[in-house]
Amino acid sequence: METTTVNIPNLLSISRILAVPVFILLMIDPTPLRALMAGMVFSVASATDWLDGFLARRWGQITKLGKLLDPIADKILITSALIMLIDIEGIRVPAWIAIVIISREFAVTGLRAIASSDGIVIPAETMGKYKTGAQITAVIALLLDYHLGTGWINALGWAALWAAMVLAVYSGVQYFMSYWKQLNKT
Repeated sequence: METTTVNIPNLLSISRILAVPVFILLMIDPTPLRALMAGMVFSVASATDWLDGFLARRWGQITKLGKLLDPIADKILITSALIMLIDIEGIRVPAWIAIVIISREFAVTGLRAIASSDGIVIPAETMGKYKTGAQITAVIALLLDYHLGTGWINALGWAALWAAMVLAVYSGVQYFMSYWKQLNKT
């Protein structure tokens, strides 16, 4: 494992971070067309989350830089989207849902940092991956519905958002339980 090399997987993580200002600019004063464009930016950025990890593993290019950039890029992208969707007339994600999801992200990130300092590795939980999928689905569906104005896409977006919130809480508890179990083994 290389330590600091900038490679294609790391550049994909960086591109995810750089997509956030574009997304935000499109959502500051959204129209249905701008929401669609923001949804496309978000979709492409979200796809890089899967692609960077796949390429890093396949090409043996897992780096310390990548281990830092990837989760940061994920959190910046999803928290930015949730925050922007709080104030959008016609969507209005409840602030408390965004706070629950974002708080979980900070808590798990902090926990993983503490665990790492204790020499404990807390691997990604399956429920956390489902949570990410639900978050991405919610944001894309809500933005697409803002553009198209169809009821079923809106229903999908809200169902995915509620699922993301429940999975955020559940997977957050899983991370803390995993840490506690590993801490008690030592």
